[in-house]
Amino acid sequence: MAIKSDNKTRSSVQIFIVFSLCCFFYILGAWQRSGFGKGDSIALEMTNSATASDCNIVPSLNFETHHAGESSTLTSSTKVKTFEPCAARYTDYTPCHDQKRAMTFPRESMIYRERHCVPENEKLRCLVPAPKGYVTPFSWPKSRDYVPYANAPYKALTVEKAIQNWIQYEGEVFRFPGGGTQFPQGADKYIDQLASVIPMENGTVRTALDTGCGVASWGAYLWSRNVRAMSFAPRDSHEAQVQFALERGVPAVIGVFGTIKLPYPTRAFDMAHCSRCLIPWGANDGMYMMEVDRVLRPGGYWILSGPPINWKVNYKAWQRPKEDLEEEQRKIEEAAKLLCWEKKYEHGEIAIWQKRVNDEACRSRQDDPRANFCKTTEDTDDVWYKKMEACITPYPETSSSDEVAGGELQVFPDRLNAVPPRISSGSVSGVTADAYEDDNRQWKKHVKAYKRINSLLDTGRYRNIMDMNAGFGGFAAALESQKLWVMNVVPTIAEKNRLGVVYERGLIGIYHDWCEAFSTYPRTYDLIHANHLFSLYKNKCNAEDILLEMDRILRPEGAVIIRDDVDTLMKVKRIISGMRWDSKMVDHEDGPLVPEKVLIAVKQYWVTNSTASH
Repeated sequence: MAIKSDNKTRSSVQIFIVFSLCCFFYILGAWQRSGFGKGDSIALEMTNSATASDCNIVPSLNFETHHAGESSTLTSSTKVKTFEPCAARYTDYTPCHDQKRAMTFPRESMIYRERHCVPENEKLRCLVPAPKGYVTPFSWPKSRDYVPYANAPYKALTVEKAIQNWIQYEGEVFRFPGGGTQFPQGADKYIDQLASVIPMENGTVRTALDTGCGVASWGAYLWSRNVRAMSFAPRDSHEAQVQFALERGVPAVIGVFGTIKLPYPTRAFDMAHCSRCLIPWGANDGMYMMEVDRVLRPGGYWILSGPPINWKVNYKAWQRPKEDLEEEQRKIEEAAKLLCWEKKYEHGEIAIWQKRVNDEACRSRQDDPRANFCKTTEDTDDVWYKKMEACITPYPETSSSDEVAGGELQVFPDRLNAVPPRISSGSVSGVTADAYEDDNRQWKKHVKAYKRINSLLDTGRYRNIMDMNAGFGGFAAALESQKLWVMNVVPTIAEKNRLGVVYERGLIGIYHDWCEAFSTYPRTYDLIHANHLFSLYKNKCNAEDILLEMDRILRPEGAVIIRDDVDTLMKVKRIISGMRWDSKMVDHEDGPLVPEKVLIAVKQYWVTNSTASH
């Protein structure tokens, strides 16, 4: 009887163990199918396709610059598509601002200087080369004043703007004395004059727009005052002016006042500036001034220096008929009055207006037949390829005469991490203050992990940084430093419009569709960050095209950080293995079981007519 009882007990234990194991593996399988265990499911594939260090910190990647040099070409398997170098004539290729293509479009209203991207069947699917002799730009602040000649070998401006102190050629470098058409004695003295009216020193003014920026000396010299300027100029007869700006380490894009709205959100900038920028401000019923008004924050400032300001004194020096100048200024003053701007200053060739903080002081214009208001039913931030209109963007509603329309901002740097008015007011649908602050915490954590991978991240090695899918600007906020700046790009297909929040934080950025080329020259960014960008554009456009565009705008020996789900990154890693990039896969900072991974890459050094790499 004892033996039978013993057997019965063992059988019960065995049944219990088998049942427990079945339950365990059922739960494990369900967990892995849910996605949380996906890191394990691809472990074997990653082990077979890469070294063990792929999933750890990446000490084998070299983030240092070498300035010049050549070595053996990247080897590739027959299964990997290899991208060949483009011809030498494409070293400064700008696909959406091609000079020859531009000449086929109408010249009125600067249409031919707007974005005109090549059609799909004409896209270059090759690697845009650096010119011979290309070297890493100087570190900031030396880069503000010096640019290597080999990086942008164009001397035309040294002759054309010689007396205005824009740029000088000295041996193998260009020197930028800080002058400009309206400030030949230097940008600092010019800015001092503006700062006597505009509060630039206390953090009230943080973001600025420079229209027709030249080589961006105004933006370069605002840096020491902790003001960040977004500068733009067309690709025109002033060859490479935006390229020079970016080589100097100053934020700039190729752009123009034409027929299309500016790619910035409503109420973005604390200050806007035109220094002899040749924009016909009074034309088209003041349409361009109305567009400035749209992107200018309530209480923001508009600066106009040069013709036609104070024409009575200056018309002889400008060698223009005083009747024409008088009419120009009359139209500008009329448009400013209609926009309810208050003139704060006029002296010499400089005038400054301030936008009202709300609509309370402007009630009278409601009855003015000339005041054409934009439709309130339209999204004023929906600007991508949208026609500019001669209409006034209404202020957000206020409840008192001293309330700032759209919400009052804290001074910088407090506004960087404060909850922005667009969030606290509920203007960004579905995003609470708690969700916003959680996003901030996450990005601080991510950036801390990035710095462990690449210790050079905040040393000044990377000056010009781009975030291709910026969200609320959490990546840029976590990196904020005098040593660098981040171009926060919000894709036009993103679920929620967040660029307005980026500007309310005191950061800068732009709208863009990554199915097209970005409005910049080749080799203008030191580091590119892409958070779930390839998942966002899945089935929207070709991942190869996006990666080739990243390669075009990335400097030789520049770095790339791509954060996405592991399946997407495996596909991306396969493409870039044919692009002269060195790359490694890194686990999420929370461990290998998290399906989100990070792909780190460094672009090799190579130049035109060279098959070698560094």
